[in-house]
Amino acid sequence: MSSVPPNLPILMADDDLDDRLLAQRALEKSQVPNPLVAVGDGEEMLDYLYRRGRFSKASAVRPCLILLDLNMPRMDGREALRILKGDGRLKGIPVVILTTSLSMEDLNACYEMGANSYIRKPHSFDELLQTVQSLRQYWLETVQLPPEKRSEDHD
Repeated sequence: MSSVPPNLPILMADDDLDDRLLAQRALEKSQVPNPLVAVGDGEEMLDYLYRRGRFSKASAVRPCLILLDLNMPRMDGREALRILKGDGRLKGIPVVILTTSLSMEDLNACYEMGANSYIRKPHSFDELLQTVQSLRQYWLETVQLPPEKRSEDHD
């Protein structure tokens, strides 16, 4: 039984097109009903969340989960995470760091900034599939998330 409505998107910020396409394939193969919205860096992620630029239309729906890479151009995942978790309207969105970084400094900093999980990117599609199935079971079917916080100036 799903605790997250299937119309809420999963937002993925990753500059590697192949990683985004593999994630899409793994979500489909795992029968995740939630659509994937993919962006190429932290700036685009924040544009989506704040409904700016190409995401300014009302169809930019608040995601139920964010998959965030750390090493991206323009704005990396560390800076995007800091901004996201510093905003009272957005900090309740679960963020799963999905990165190649083995740095303990990155791991500690991400948790200190409010990341909900830190996962090393899998090396094979089968491993990615297992990771996606675990994410689906926990973040989309098991956990209960708080409702979206609304404010007069958020739109």
